[in-house]
Amino acid sequence: MNHLNTPDPGTTDIVVLNSQERALVNRVFENLRVYSPETMVGIATRVMDLERLSVSISRYPSMYERGVLAGQTRSTETLIDTLCAYSDGERLLTLPTKAILGQGFLVAKFHAFSAITKVAVNSFFSDEDTQELRLATLNIMFTLMAEDVYMSLLDDPNLNETVRRAIAESLAELWEHRLDPNVLSVAPVLDAVWTVRDQIAPNFGTMIGTSELLLLSIALDDNWQKFISTQLGNSDVISSMEEFIFGLSFEDISLIRTELKNRGLTAIGRDEVPEIIGHKGTGSNEDPRVFYRAYTQRRNNANARKRLSAKGPWKTLEDHYMQFIFEQKHIKANNGGN
Repeated sequence: MNHLNTPDPGTTDIVVLNSQERALVNRVFENLRVYSPETMVGIATRVMDLERLSVSISRYPSMYERGVLAGQTRSTETLIDTLCAYSDGERLLTLPTKAILGQGFLVAKFHAFSAITKVAVNSFFSDEDTQELRLATLNIMFTLMAEDVYMSLLDDPNLNETVRRAIAESLAELWEHRLDPNVLSVAPVLDAVWTVRDQIAPNFGTMIGTSELLLLSIALDDNWQKFISTQLGNSDVISSMEEFIFGLSFEDISLIRTELKNRGLTAIGRDEVPEIIGHKGTGSNEDPRVFYRAYTQRRNNANARKRLSAKGPWKTLEDHYMQFIFEQKHIKANNGGN
């Protein structure tokens, strides 16, 4: 089996495998070549299917292609203008075909890496290889999620216009190659916070200030530390972080707090939560699908509150953190890169 090559970054093609993914898949092939040739062929077929899909989608016009159709100019600038001007409900039928189909490519890629990870878990693969596959799968999920986050941020009427255009530009770049450089810095942070949830003792009186979260923050990158130190005065950020950490909606958390007050209690165990709210919170930390489902639920709830001007967070933690990163880039650019 030939080793897989990443397309030239100068092309407009969708990237099937980035350099890390390519090295990882090639290692999988090497591991399976002797021990399970049939499984190797099955995985190779999945990857070749992705390559064929990528080629087909890449035939559609690039995000950076300039042209004129029926007297109207089409360019990157007009795409960014459209993304900034149209709301979520209006945007779908104005999006480039490559953007719509490319999302399907990422879902197919996610399925492929999920399957490879299952093979690794049930085979003789080392824990290190299995963990690398899990992280690769997680990054694909985060790339899918980044598209949702960018779209959500573009709908914020209070967003700085320069930041809005920067987000639209990042969205166009993501659509072009189905890669997002921001994911490389955001994914490890959100994954670490997500993973530590089970280690944080539920305190529905005041979640922020939990020692485990603060210790975690020290170990993460500078952006997250700065985000924590500067944004926790924002009630929307606090509420969205509580939803993220506890795997419960703002409404559920409010119900629990009311019940604790009525009972004269200050704390409650996780196993007691379903009895109060009538359902279980977000489940396992291991499956990236759980993370994505939790995000979409929180996003949908936030959008509903926004429409109804209801109490609770109007953005998800992912939205807040990604917006913070773009705003920091904007501040840095205005300060001459310092």
